[in-house]
Amino acid sequence: MNIGVDAAALGMSNAVVAHTGDVNSGYWNPAGLIKLEDKQFSLMHANYFANIAQYNYAGFAMPIDDRSAIGASIIRFGVDDILNTTQLIDSQGNIDYNRISLFSTADYALTVSYARSLPIDGLNYGVNAKVIHRKIGDFASAWGFGFDLGIQYISDDEDWKFGIMVRDITTTYNTWTINEEEFNKIRDAVPGENQELPETSEITLPKAQLGVAKKWIIRYDYSLTAAANLNTRFTRTNDIISTNAMSIDPALGFEFGYIELIYLRGGVGNFQQITQIDNTSKLSFQPNFGLGFKYRGIQIDYALTDLGNQSAALYSNIFSVKVDLDLFR
Repeated sequence: MNIGVDAAALGMSNAVVAHTGDVNSGYWNPAGLIKLEDKQFSLMHANYFANIAQYNYAGFAMPIDDRSAIGASIIRFGVDDILNTTQLIDSQGNIDYNRISLFSTADYALTVSYARSLPIDGLNYGVNAKVIHRKIGDFASAWGFGFDLGIQYISDDEDWKFGIMVRDITTTYNTWTINEEEFNKIRDAVPGENQELPETSEITLPKAQLGVAKKWIIRYDYSLTAAANLNTRFTRTNDIISTNAMSIDPALGFEFGYIELIYLRGGVGNFQQITQIDNTSKLSFQPNFGLGFKYRGIQIDYALTDLGNQSAALYSNIFSVKVDLDLFR
């Protein structure tokens, strides 16, 4: 749930909490769903770690009336066809390659979103209810449940936009079920290793994102949107701003558009203080880049981005498509 969806947002370094306003708002800030004028669906696919991991997303949203909207999305992030070699050597010490099997490990997230306008002009809120399912072959599986809360405010002239997104506002709690029969096979595979069952519970603490965005129209045909996020975690990390109470990681993004047809995007984020081998500190950051094309309700976006620090993993090519269903009327 930390990776993100929509190549358009990823190309802007995820700095979209304030101005998101389409089907993908269910992930970034559910309050943005209120801007929908008709039904929309979105798809995204990405390969990570030299195509070892597959990340897939699908979302759908629609307005209920002039003051409310709903949406739903599903995410799968998994590694398939992992070789299980724990039974490669039989009880007599013989190697038998027929005893090798395959399994998958994957995380799933199902999110249901609701957005509504408040009596104050320009002020909207949205909530997410999400179910998390994690599975590691036949060895273990987990179920979890959590909530998100989002708020957006749009100025009267619609130039300035502000947003707040609090993820896992009630904390998200995952409970694991361990298949002890399968675990015993792992326990016996390497003498002296994996002798104790792993923890059976995980708690995800709340995270907050504050955003602001402004859009300029230049000579009718051109537009420029600039946005900034402050991503806050309530623990000490190596973010650029870090205290015992919280850590803050800023993100900046822009989108340059021409006649609402072609878009150029860029951004920078993930500012981290990295400790070097000589104990000196170095500032690290992650740049992103993106392109978009929109025609008659169909939008195709591309982003060149990374899961984390640009020096720690290879960049990935991300593609997504978004369709307004009023195109088919």
